Amino acid sequence: MMARVRGAVLGSSALLLAGCSANPIYTTTGVVLSSYSESEATPYVMQMSDPGMACALGEGTDPLVYSFSRVTDAPDSTGSLLMLLAANCMEYRAWEAELGYLRAEYEGEVPAAKDAREVSKRLYAQTAKRRYQAFARAMAAYDFDPAAEPLECPFLFTEQDELTFLLGLLTGMQAIVNDSNSGALAGVPRNIAPQAERAATCVDNEKWGGLPNAVRALVWLLLPDTRPELSPDPWQVLDNSAELGVESGIRASYAVQVVAAETFGRPNVLADAIAGFAEAEERIEVWDEYQLVDEVARGVVQFASDKHWSTHYGHRTPQRFFGKMSPERDLENVETMDLDGLL
Repeated sequence: MMARVRGAVLGSSALLLAGCSANPIYTTTGVVLSSYSESEATPYVMQMSDPGMACALGEGTDPLVYSFSRVTDAPDSTGSLLMLLAANCMEYRAWEAELGYLRAEYEGEVPAAKDAREVSKRLYAQTAKRRYQAFARAMAAYDFDPAAEPLECPFLFTEQDELTFLLGLLTGMQAIVNDSNSGALAGVPRNIAPQAERAATCVDNEKWGGLPNAVRALVWLLLPDTRPELSPDPWQVLDNSAELGVESGIRASYAVQVVAAETFGRPNVLADAIAGFAEAEERIEVWDEYQLVDEVARGVVQFASDKHWSTHYGHRTPQRFFGKMSPERDLENVETMDLDGLL
């Protein structure tokens, strides 16, 4: 008798749970939440100047938004940006671990250096997985097959669509670099690089601060066979893209240039890119609607500078030396005290 009662209770619970999962209120809530995220939350986040808070939003909100994909269509366009932000959080942790490794190595602390290095590899692997997922979502959001022949560009109706698609391509490239830094622990497929190179032609280069061509140039460096005949030198393209970024108010191209310089061992290019980014502070008018993109780029450039300083001097870049690669005093800009005013 007790067994039958127990079975009836379990059966009723299963029916109740099944009924809840199909509850039309959940479906409606999912549609409303997805619509709100795309029309209000995403534009708000893109205007933020605090990348740390933005990435925390991505980590916290993505599981909530995507849990509703069980009862309604997945919001891939918003989801791509949410996962991009969540990947940034993981990368910031990887950066801290890598800087810890460099400082420990500078001090000759071998066990601490090995441990920090292993932590950074694991975090870079997780970053790569998140970024590959963001890339896949961006492609799915616009029903775009990056491997299709011939290339068919997606319909991008708004600026937000254009930026979401473009950032998805850039995130795919970042996933490859992150996976390389992890020792290939994430297994990101390398064939997305030529796909991103082709797809970048679907977005206006000048409007978006040279970022589409910067993505293409990075692919040309990684895979020289993808470089079209009569195309400019990739390093020159990166230079031009960086300047376009300043003119457009989004310096993301500088971040791509920095990554390329580090990846291919170009210390002079790296120094010039960091100096150029810092110098642009005096003349750039940041695009307010997409301020977060410029701030995230700043983080990439700052980290590259911090790595250099940690390697050579055992500490991060002093703020007054951002844009410089050594602690030599800048005698041209030394402020002097007006003694006459004290008399």
